Amino acid sequence: MNERFARYGPNTVRQARRTPLWARVATQLRDPLVLVLLAAAVLTALTGDAADTAVILFVVTVNTLVGVVQETRADRAVTALSDLSVPAVRVLRDGTESEVTSANLVPGDIVLLSEGDIVPADAVVCEASGLLVDEAALTGESVPVDKSALDPAGETTADNLLQAGTVVVRGRAVAEVTATGAAGALGRITALMQDRPGPTPLQRRLAQLGRVLAAVVIGLCLLVFALGLLRGEPTESMAVTAISLAVAAVPESLPAVVTLGLALGARRMAARHAIVRNLPAVETLGSVTVLATDKTGTLTEGRMVAERVWTPEGTAELTGTGYAPEGEVLADGRAMDAHTAASVRELLTAAALCNDAGLVPPGPDASWSALGDPTEAALLAAAGKAGIDYTTLREEHPRIVEAPFDSDRKRMTTVHRDHDGRLRAVLKGAPEVVLDARFLATEPDRLHRIRHRADLLAADGYRVLAVATRHLDAVPDPVEDAEDGMSLLGLIAISDPPREAARTTITACHDAGITPVMITGDHPSTARTVATRLGILRSGDETVLTGADLRADPDRDPTTVRVFARTTPEQKLTIIQAWQARGHVTAMTGDGVNDGPALRRADIGVAMGKRGTEVARQAADLVLADDEIATVVVAVEEGRRVYDNIRRFLVYGLSGGAAEIAVMMLGPLLGLPLPLLAAQILWINLLTHGLTGVALGAEPAGPGTMRRAPRPPEQSILGDGLWQRVLRLGLCVTAVSLAAGAWSDHTGRPWQSVLFLTLLAAQLGIVTGLRTRLFTRDNPFLPITVLGSTALGLAGVYVPVLRDLLGTHVLPAGDLLIPLAGAVLGFFAARADRCIAAGGARTTG
Repeated sequence: MNERFARYGPNTVRQARRTPLWARVATQLRDPLVLVLLAAAVLTALTGDAADTAVILFVVTVNTLVGVVQETRADRAVTALSDLSVPAVRVLRDGTESEVTSANLVPGDIVLLSEGDIVPADAVVCEASGLLVDEAALTGESVPVDKSALDPAGETTADNLLQAGTVVVRGRAVAEVTATGAAGALGRITALMQDRPGPTPLQRRLAQLGRVLAAVVIGLCLLVFALGLLRGEPTESMAVTAISLAVAAVPESLPAVVTLGLALGARRMAARHAIVRNLPAVETLGSVTVLATDKTGTLTEGRMVAERVWTPEGTAELTGTGYAPEGEVLADGRAMDAHTAASVRELLTAAALCNDAGLVPPGPDASWSALGDPTEAALLAAAGKAGIDYTTLREEHPRIVEAPFDSDRKRMTTVHRDHDGRLRAVLKGAPEVVLDARFLATEPDRLHRIRHRADLLAADGYRVLAVATRHLDAVPDPVEDAEDGMSLLGLIAISDPPREAARTTITACHDAGITPVMITGDHPSTARTVATRLGILRSGDETVLTGADLRADPDRDPTTVRVFARTTPEQKLTIIQAWQARGHVTAMTGDGVNDGPALRRADIGVAMGKRGTEVARQAADLVLADDEIATVVVAVEEGRRVYDNIRRFLVYGLSGGAAEIAVMMLGPLLGLPLPLLAAQILWINLLTHGLTGVALGAEPAGPGTMRRAPRPPEQSILGDGLWQRVLRLGLCVTAVSLAAGAWSDHTGRPWQSVLFLTLLAAQLGIVTGLRTRLFTRDNPFLPITVLGSTALGLAGVYVPVLRDLLGTHVLPAGDLLIPLAGAVLGFFAARADRCIAAGGARTTG
């Protein structure tokens, strides 16, 4: 795709709009869990606990700030990728040529187009000279398309229509504007991009969790309040205790854990040149069950490469990528013999002469690029791999006359003067035209076999060119007379090859239980070849389905097909919606304008940054600044890591909250009238749900993260055995804490202080035991915060100011063995629980 077009974004489709700061903040504060936290802050303020109120408000503030900053940075980064200036266009009005911006064009204007120009509006070609247009951004067609002038007596067809946003790669044209703005091709695509999908899977799960937690916590705390009154406890004391329990039971650092995990994921992905435009997109990729991807420029290089050649002496393969004239020419993986090498060199020499393209050497941050027709540039790169310098070749064999390529002739003929003064004609064109007795002095049977070979190459998804030559005694007039009696030099097979990382990416998707689907506007045979080479299309899969097939049978289920070709933007959108209707979480990758609606409708859109159009980038949630498709797999792993850490925190936070409520309810039955004071509950909550809980969100991904199937989209965040884990660990902490308190009471020790430290230590033991990798150095913050929380817990017993505030008593050093034992039991309980959970997953899996 033309780099100028990659930066082009017309006003009719530009989606980047400055979002007010207040709107960004309001979006963050509407999160259900944040609303629960704000309610908790009000309750703690009513109890007079300024410290915990400040902590909760700090968590909300940090969560909001990180979310707003990330979205703002991402918007700026995407904007920096775009040249937002509207290109000027030459227009004829009242017989006078002038320049206007494309936004000021109106139907009926006559525009003048030349090589490199972006078509500013839908138009019909009035005059054309060798016009070749790159329509990849709109159609996905990897090969530029020839255009011809409208016959005054004919009808408008695809051959004489130009669409806004396409690029002239060769030739000149005079065209009349037929539609602008919303009435044009880009406008129709824009209309498909108005709807956004609903909340992400994580947002839906957390909203559900917020509602469940609010109901359960309120119910249990009212129960504790009522039981206290029945025992004769003071109303004010029980009210404060119930409110403190409510605050303790709500994992208020969960939004911070989520935000930190997403922000760390975004940071790691930024290091891999992936720009996250909104934080929930990081986790959404971890939920993806279907990866729908465009072909041209996404799975493929988006650059034409000559990969195979055939000559009467033999066949050869060419190595190398892109337009770089670097690589080898091999026969069956080995060096060619002399006869084959000579014939291949002669074929590529002729292809370089009958050629109007050029190669642009790489700059500091760019690779070799094409100047002119990409197909012809691929021939020059192939010649370079055979040791042929096309600039020197053209100087030694100057062109005398030519018959240019056009859509009617489907061939190009040039006449050159060799260094010895002899004249030489070269013919290059489509095999169905060149391989004809009109042009070649070849026996009919042999010609038939060569046509069959060309058909086989075409069936493999290649664009095939035939090249022929002959010597002349004089310059013919007309030049077409030179095309008689030529000798065939051979066939050249050209394709837009898959990216080196694409096959690895598709394999990783299969391993992770993600279904890859290709949706392209390119030819079915090309789509089939690329899909087969990458492993998208496997034995037993249904064959390639075209857009025409979908129109002919609208009731057909698109989710049974893995490869779609010749699709329109509307059909790409329909395919995405069909997968979503079946409950799948979809990701869509693409770079063209035609991908915009599907990118916007998918649960997460992934756009290419360099080659991607402005429309694709603004419609996407994730932008790959280096166009590296392998980054998608990294993003999926980051998403799964974030979700795993959220669930790990919930096991830790909810089991601790459940234990605190259970201790308050069961303690009186064991002779412990008021097991914990309100201040003690809030202090434990601060130390466990504070920095220690947040640090848990930075844990690295566990082994096997990318070798398991995606979680079911409808699964609750408490599903897959999580609530059972909460009950098991909560029961363990409750039993350990109450046992320590009851024994201390029985032996005459300060039982409430022992229970206070044991309840804290058991939870800190659990958070350590929940680590996937116990001795990893990837998250040193967690052990540091555990040690810090331990120190602050001890300070609550031994520092006079805190001791008076919390109502604790000094413990003899020997009594600290009791909470230490609680920490050890909590640790081993967490490790045992991990084994139980893993065994259950294997059984159900």
